[in-house]
Amino acid sequence: MQNFELYNPVNYVFGKGQIEKLKNLVPENTKILIAYGGGSIFKNGVYDQVKAALSKSFKANHIVEFGGIEPNPRYETLMKAVAVIREEKIGFILAVGGGSVIDGVKFISAAVHYEGDAADILRKRILFKDVSQVIPFGTVLTLPATGSEMNSGAVVTIEATQEKLTLGGSALFPVFSIVDPTVITSLPKRQLQNGVIDAFTHVMEQYLTYPHDAMLQDRIAEGILQTLIEIGPDVVENPSDYKLASNFVWSATMALNGLIQKGVPSDWATHMIGHELTALYEIDHARTLAIIGPNLYRVMFDTKKEKLAQYGKRVWNLTGDSTEAIAEEAIEKTVAFFHTMGMKTKISENTDNYENTADFIVNRFEERGWKAMGEKQNITPEKVREIVEMSY
Repeated sequence: MQNFELYNPVNYVFGKGQIEKLKNLVPENTKILIAYGGGSIFKNGVYDQVKAALSKSFKANHIVEFGGIEPNPRYETLMKAVAVIREEKIGFILAVGGGSVIDGVKFISAAVHYEGDAADILRKRILFKDVSQVIPFGTVLTLPATGSEMNSGAVVTIEATQEKLTLGGSALFPVFSIVDPTVITSLPKRQLQNGVIDAFTHVMEQYLTYPHDAMLQDRIAEGILQTLIEIGPDVVENPSDYKLASNFVWSATMALNGLIQKGVPSDWATHMIGHELTALYEIDHARTLAIIGPNLYRVMFDTKKEKLAQYGKRVWNLTGDSTEAIAEEAIEKTVAFFHTMGMKTKISENTDNYENTADFIVNRFEERGWKAMGEKQNITPEKVREIVEMSY
């Protein structure tokens, strides 16, 4: 097992009716910005619950609102929120929404005190480690998928240049996250499908590398995968079933709160390529992962086949005459699961005019110096081209 440090300070508040606890979680005597997305929180009752909870401890003039944070949050929109915080002298941000809203708030938190061009936070992948550099924030999760409620990473799109880039650092953990599984009842089926596949692929990025001796991390990862396979199709059809909803939400958090990544190699090339498909074509993030992931496993088969076979045996209960045969069947099982979850696993099924996609992505990666990706640093631009073209 590799050396590691595990730091996760998030106060994770899980279960029915927990939004009521906001009055005790948000720091007193400070001005709050409530940040949210396109307005679904008004339809599902979460906004009313948040305002009711806060009204017990805060005067109305101590609460400012900022709406309109997009799916795949835009740098340009987030900078407007940064201006509001500076003007209103906000001391705490409350992100009410899914991973995009929470990711956006992480960027806002980092950008408020940043001196210089805030786009450099993304382009230079600046890590924020000093909490005095950022505005503290908490979250009320409404859409499980990204695990952003219990990690310090985020992804933001610069619309002007069609770049989807990351930021993070130990200072960007939420102070607290309230996670009430009942809020998923009102979510559209497509968002629930996306959430399951997003969480599933988060696990695969940290698990599907090569055999190592971190036995517990593997078993935890396999348990999350098995849970998502078992409940995924049903939670999409029956989101009001609390057993299904609660296990789905917790699985999504556990998939990316840092635990299963400690002491093990990880990949993340599927995400890096997938982000470009979202930036180019506005394909839902989870759906880009379903497109790219299986083809990355095929192209990188020689270095991943041992772990693919382990995954096939333990998660899908496969048997076969050889490691290669089990590994190949494991990929097909994964694709079949993605199809069951409503994913279209080819670029051509999601957008038109995609013929130059591989050229664009490879050129962009080369410009950024991304010439050695994956757990073995063996995913070269040539491999990226092969993966993308196989995904057409």
